[in-house]
Amino acid sequence: MATVPPYPTYPADAPGGARFGHAHWWQRRRVRYGALITLLALSGLVILALVRQQTGTEGFLVGLGLAVLPVPLLVAAFRWLDRVEPGPWRNLIFAFAWGACAAALIAIVANSFATRWIATATADPTSANTLGATVIAPVVEESAKAAAVLLVFLFRRRDFTGIVDGVVIAGVTATGFAFTENILYLGTAFGTDQMTGGGGITSATAGTFFVRVVMSPFAHPLFTVLTGIGFGIAALTAERRHARRVLVPLCGLLLAMGMHALWNGSSSFGDYGFFAVYLSFMVPAFGLLTWLAVWTRQRELRTVREELPAYAVAGWLGPVEPFVLGSMRARRLARQWAGHHFGKTAARAVAQYETCATSLAFLRGRGRRGRAGADFVAREQELLAELWARREVARPALAHAARAMTPVAPPVVVPPPRPMYGYAPAYWAPPHGPVAPYPAHAPQVPHPAQAPHPVHPVHPAHAPHPVHPGQHNPYRA
Repeated sequence: MATVPPYPTYPADAPGGARFGHAHWWQRRRVRYGALITLLALSGLVILALVRQQTGTEGFLVGLGLAVLPVPLLVAAFRWLDRVEPGPWRNLIFAFAWGACAAALIAIVANSFATRWIATATADPTSANTLGATVIAPVVEESAKAAAVLLVFLFRRRDFTGIVDGVVIAGVTATGFAFTENILYLGTAFGTDQMTGGGGITSATAGTFFVRVVMSPFAHPLFTVLTGIGFGIAALTAERRHARRVLVPLCGLLLAMGMHALWNGSSSFGDYGFFAVYLSFMVPAFGLLTWLAVWTRQRELRTVREELPAYAVAGWLGPVEPFVLGSMRARRLARQWAGHHFGKTAARAVAQYETCATSLAFLRGRGRRGRAGADFVAREQELLAELWARREVARPALAHAARAMTPVAPPVVVPPPRPMYGYAPAYWAPPHGPVAPYPAHAPQVPHPAQAPHPVHPVHPAHAPHPVHPGQHNPYRA
């Protein structure tokens, strides 16, 4: 039987142990959440007043109704991309709110100030507007949107583990920014039509809607996704490579600014410059980044299938679960079966089980590549405890999905075990003989005397796990 607790304990005087002083009032979670919500709410009110002032009430309502149309489609697309290891909704809500409120407010104020200053300094308003659109706006807007990705990367590091997470956060932030910007442009076009008497498909409103909503709803997400890819690569980089972790996101931001500048300057390339840039550059770039995102998603599923068999051997997962958890269709079948037989609560439990198992596979993959952090053991045992608590509902659902996917359950091919943290491969043998896929009388809560052996049953105080993760590889003896 296992003799270690499901969560690691530390001596009272050890680093990271139990002796912590009381947090200051500004370090409390409620205070930080309250300050962030207040900041976004104030930014939203200010940006609402500014847009309404420029478009008028009627133009604002028309712009709002037209600008909201592509938002559900874009958010659904990014959420679909994030289905392998779905992040919490609060991160997406924050990203959208930051883009729609804070980033849009920064862009409007900074762009207006810079354009007026250039026009005053050069006495040439036309050149000032062109310079502001092709130089000032890309730098300001992409920097404002990148701030949301940076905040999630720094303060929600557990939810930011790879390229897909960077693409999703950046894309949702840019979707919020484009939403506010479209309200402004469409409302202004509607006001112009009201003054000139334009209407129909030849009106300024129809033309603006076709260009911004029909032809290029992906423009802003496409720019900012480059920044998100940079942060995603940084998340996959070992912590000891500080220069790479800084330079790669910065390069992504510079690429986003360059693409944005090319897009804004396409109207000055002649009568057909816009369409030339759109067809020769924007559409291929959109296709390439879409392929990269989908390929990365499939690679994540392959990582799940390759890393989880070790936990199946140790008894934490059923024999067929690595196969099921590596297929999105099988996952969906498991959730549907649980919801049909046991209700929505069971379906949510299966979804949480799938998410925890995916996070466990990614954690093990990072450790195998020598990129595990100092909290590797604690995080692994935390995820194992979450799996064990939901196994009674999840295992029958996943077994049903395996039977539905193939008439005969595929054999579990276990790769040759690797020594982990200096321990011999003999540890990988099942602790009590063959592990039954559904323990008949297993407890609901993991207990150190009843749970199977964890993959690393080593007390962190005695494990050869250095403080500096850059100096070790936990998967080498």
